[in-house]
Amino acid sequence: MRCLQRALAGATLVLVPGTAALAADADATAAEQDAAQVIVVTGSREEYGVKSTITGTKTVTALRNIPQAISIVSEAQIEDQSLRSVADLLMFVPGATPGTGEANRDQLTLRGNNTTADFFVDGLRDDAQYFRDFYNLDRVEVLKGPNAMIFGRGGGGGVINRVTKRAGLLDDRQFIISHDSEGGTRLTTDDNVRLAGALGLRVNGVWEHGDSFRDFTKIKRYGINPTLGWQPGSDTRVDLSYEYFHDRRTTDRGIPSLGRRPLEGFDAGFFGDPANSVSDADVQIATLGVEQKFGDNLLLRHRSQFADYDKFYANLFPNSAVSATGTVAIGAYNSRNDRRNLISQTDLVWDGSLAGIDQTWLFGFEVGRQTSRNQRLSGRFLDANGSSVTLANPTVERRIEFFRAASDADNRTRATVAAAYAQTQLKPAEWIELVAGLRFDRFRLSVDDERTNVPTFARTDQLVSPRLGLVVKPNKNLSFYTSYSRSYLPQSGDQFGGLTQTSAALKPEQFDNVEAGAKWELLDGLLATAAVYQLDRRNTQAPNPIVGLPNLLTGATRTRGLELGVERSVAARLQVSAGYALQDSEIRRTTSAAPAGRKVPLVPRHSFSLWTKYQANKAFGAGLGLLARSKSFASLSNTATVLPGYARLDGALYYKLMPGIEAQLNVENLTDRDYFPTAHNDNNIAPGAPRNARLSLKAEF
Repeated sequence: MRCLQRALAGATLVLVPGTAALAADADATAAEQDAAQVIVVTGSREEYGVKSTITGTKTVTALRNIPQAISIVSEAQIEDQSLRSVADLLMFVPGATPGTGEANRDQLTLRGNNTTADFFVDGLRDDAQYFRDFYNLDRVEVLKGPNAMIFGRGGGGGVINRVTKRAGLLDDRQFIISHDSEGGTRLTTDDNVRLAGALGLRVNGVWEHGDSFRDFTKIKRYGINPTLGWQPGSDTRVDLSYEYFHDRRTTDRGIPSLGRRPLEGFDAGFFGDPANSVSDADVQIATLGVEQKFGDNLLLRHRSQFADYDKFYANLFPNSAVSATGTVAIGAYNSRNDRRNLISQTDLVWDGSLAGIDQTWLFGFEVGRQTSRNQRLSGRFLDANGSSVTLANPTVERRIEFFRAASDADNRTRATVAAAYAQTQLKPAEWIELVAGLRFDRFRLSVDDERTNVPTFARTDQLVSPRLGLVVKPNKNLSFYTSYSRSYLPQSGDQFGGLTQTSAALKPEQFDNVEAGAKWELLDGLLATAAVYQLDRRNTQAPNPIVGLPNLLTGATRTRGLELGVERSVAARLQVSAGYALQDSEIRRTTSAAPAGRKVPLVPRHSFSLWTKYQANKAFGAGLGLLARSKSFASLSNTATVLPGYARLDGALYYKLMPGIEAQLNVENLTDRDYFPTAHNDNNIAPGAPRNARLSLKAEF
């Protein structure tokens, strides 16, 4: 009730649909009874998680009534843990493993499926390759399993959706400055002002300049995100947002292996030439959102986005294991990947009762165009013995020239999509709900190869993606569900790497997920979840047994797993977020990459995470975190490198110095454990950071 009173006093009543973030303490029961009347408290960070969201169904739905596993990390948890990156956050998500992304992008493996593109912002595709920041977010949502009905192509293992902050009709400000033991400094600002009447402005900003425990590795990033919110009446809201974000860092591909294990004793050692290893990304995203309510039952929601991504990176990196003589081969290349996205979504939501059955209907369509420019150049070393380094001197300066090898990409791609979808949520009785949806996508990709005069390769796919879920509720706070969903990925890959005569003739990869689970609100505000699933991936490419003939679609993988989670409030002073995953992911049919029976990389059989914060009194609080993972393979080879299992302990202290001013100390890896959390391949392995402290000061007024 305190949050509701604050919302009313601050005149921050806004419509729920798509553009505004649902508050962590939004009343889920009220959302079920009257979706159009949900109160949104912009910027509240009192609790972990949320009780309801629109992301899983495109309608306001309580989490316990969404028939799939969803992990939500709220702004409160992001700030309490001092999370800085997608990789940091994914360590605390059951079933997810961050990748190194070749040190130039976000990348992850979710339910055994690796992706660089299944990222969304406020439900719209954000699939370019760069490192995202959290400075302007209300929360991060990780939806597990195929989600094509809601998000379209891709998302075979799941998707990550970032929900941004929106302007509210109130005046408040927040500033956070932090400094860590590696010499890094970061400043974030959140300025929310009421301009006049029904017009509000919110400006979020970030500036960060940091070093790393890794030698010669630096980062510099900054961004600004102003948003305007206009609510001329209780039935209408318009949001306009623009973000500019810059990220420049050293491209650090990590360390090589030795004897099937990561090389030990070189956690800080840079293998290669840092002066010739840099990643530079500039991102601009402009978004328009309009919501119009017609009466008590009908809602129209529209979002349009234009995004401009400019990306370049170059790297000299370890390209072999350590040899018997103590040398490591070095490879080199650079790459430019620029992209322009223009995407529009329109949804019509009707909520009411027909024939005595409560129901919610969704009808929508999406159109989009994405153009990309991809260029890659290989590196040639000009010094004698320049293509290797020694353990005695792993960091070197190298004279190098870049040239276009025969296999290097030089193309322009155009991807267009036109999609229509419909979904119903039927509630014949208080104890049962049915969710059924169907999406049709017409996806066309054309590729112009700038290296040759070969005509444009193109392929058009017509994709039908179903979704079906059943929720049974023995009582108000307990639900059991079962679900089925499907998604597709065209053979050009998640980044439109290109089409060939062979791949242009192949059907898309197909992902099918069968899942059953339970969601139980043990206490007021505490949600416990459990899910078991089987996810099958089909139509991966495999060599034709007849030499000279095109590849076949015979490859397949299967991931089976159990996911357990607990989040939100154990008591008024105790917040918790915990998860456990048991996974097995293997090649089911031989592919061009690996034979049947091999395990999928970066999928530990066991993974556990815990973060909890206890507020002892109004002035003092403490946090404790634990990560534990069993061993996993660094690549599909399953023979070259094994990432050992590990456990890591984190901690935090919070103290209010005076009203509106709070100090926070976060310490990662309290026991200074040596560990290797992830890799890109057998010889690009990321060492975990040693003990690392970060002191922050936060001012709110």
